[in-house]
Amino acid sequence: MSSLYYICDWERKQKGTETFPSLIFIMENTTIIQTVEELLNELLATEPEDFLVSVKVRPTNNIKVNLDSDNGISIEKCVRYNRALYKKIEEKAIFEEGNFSLELSSPGLDEPLKMHRQYVKNIGRNVEVTLLDSSVTEGKLVEVTETEITLEVIEGKGKKAETKQVVLPLENIKTTTVQIQF
Repeated sequence: MSSLYYICDWERKQKGTETFPSLIFIMENTTIIQTVEELLNELLATEPEDFLVSVKVRPTNNIKVNLDSDNGISIEKCVRYNRALYKKIEEKAIFEEGNFSLELSSPGLDEPLKMHRQYVKNIGRNVEVTLLDSSVTEGKLVEVTETEITLEVIEGKGKKAETKQVVLPLENIKTTTVQIQF
């Protein structure tokens, strides 16, 4: 199935006595997401430290974009990207009559890490890793490679506490969440 499909809506339109079809073009969410990603990557090309984490489109034409940066992304940058992306989406006429909303933000602290760059950015922070077998490991993220992460885990308490390094293959990780320290 192509990513663009048509719904023919045969309505009776008065144009003298003729009847003619009106075509409604509907883009699937995957095509919308790809288009938004392309537009955003054009904007991000000027700032290599900034990167796209995710794009989601809800049935109400609400586009939710998460951006991150190797150095942390400011609210001012998010606002600038939001305005530029909104303008590009309108120019492309992706949605009929501009019927969409756009939310652009950085991923929240409660959002799991999704990209390798996010793991690298969070080296030195405490994380909670849930594996595919549902086991959970908490520790300090000390190393990230293309295929695995290394956590520094403290086992035991008090004088019997022992620090170990645990290597976890990325392919076995279900989610990784940064733990907030107070």
